[in-house]
Amino acid sequence: MATYRLPVRTGQGGTTGAATWRDPAWRAAALDWASAHLARAGLVPAGEVEQPHVRAWSTAFRLPVRGGGSVWLKAVGPGSAQEPVLAEALGRWVPDRVLVPLAVDPERRLVLLPDGGRTLRQSGPDLSSWARMLQAYADLQVRLVPHAEAMVHAGVPDCRAERLPDLVDDLLADDEALLAGRPDGLRAADRAAVRASSGRFADDCRRLDGGGVPATLQHDDLHDANVFADGGAYRFFDWGDASVAHPFLSLLVTLRMAARALDLPDGDPALRRLRDAYLEPWSSFGTPAQLLEQCGAALRVAPLARALSWRRILRGVHPGERAEWAASVPGWTAEHLRPGPLSAVPA
Repeated sequence: MATYRLPVRTGQGGTTGAATWRDPAWRAAALDWASAHLARAGLVPAGEVEQPHVRAWSTAFRLPVRGGGSVWLKAVGPGSAQEPVLAEALGRWVPDRVLVPLAVDPERRLVLLPDGGRTLRQSGPDLSSWARMLQAYADLQVRLVPHAEAMVHAGVPDCRAERLPDLVDDLLADDEALLAGRPDGLRAADRAAVRASSGRFADDCRRLDGGGVPATLQHDDLHDANVFADGGAYRFFDWGDASVAHPFLSLLVTLRMAARALDLPDGDPALRRLRDAYLEPWSSFGTPAQLLEQCGAALRVAPLARALSWRRILRGVHPGERAEWAASVPGWTAEHLRPGPLSAVPA
């Protein structure tokens, strides 16, 4: 069987932001590109184009088409330059778990997508639907293990466990990203404490690297608004924060968002049920005790990996538009010193 080879991503330079996405010339060029690809797909635009999503790092347009329904045009900044190429590859590798793009333009960082229906959040999820979603996501990650090197080659950020200590050392030396000396920045005492914990952090990274669970695609912002759930089938989207990493790092954001969405207090056993549902598809990669150990190490490592993601995203944003989100980097860095989402949950 022929192997699909990803092109190396392009469109990585410069900065973008809401000012870019609202610029009439940029909008006209992007929508012209989308219209041309709609025509090739036999779709006819109908109705006014909407732009319901504008963030400093991305934007999305809703394009109604004749016969009902719509398609979506997404544009991302340089910090998410991997997304169009990755979205196309995922459409080939795991088409049942993602939206298959109608077209991508890696150079201009554009992706044209069909409508995915209702998200999990719009479906009013309960604990069982969160658990099923996590199992579907784990299944996607397992199936993508053979493609990890191809994704790195294509430009998906390489955050594999063996690289994290050096990446975090670089982060801790970045005064600008950590807002050093500012009221909203990382406190000097917290910075010193994170540095002092570097030995334990490196130990956890070695555990993850040698624990038997292979690196694969890691969404890094997986929650109920980034999953389509129509008809009981779960399809995942929004890969702008994604990296190739230890898969269990995904649980940090997901468990916190589940606790918020389901109104679960700290230490609620329901969080353990979600964790265990996620770990079930990984059963061929270790014993239950080994997977739990890997999960614990991943949740300790994940806040600093999340800080690295935010730094990458914000580096691709116009300097004047970073302020609203800049505290995310020092915030996640300091989170490394706090209890994790499962710290009060019995094993």
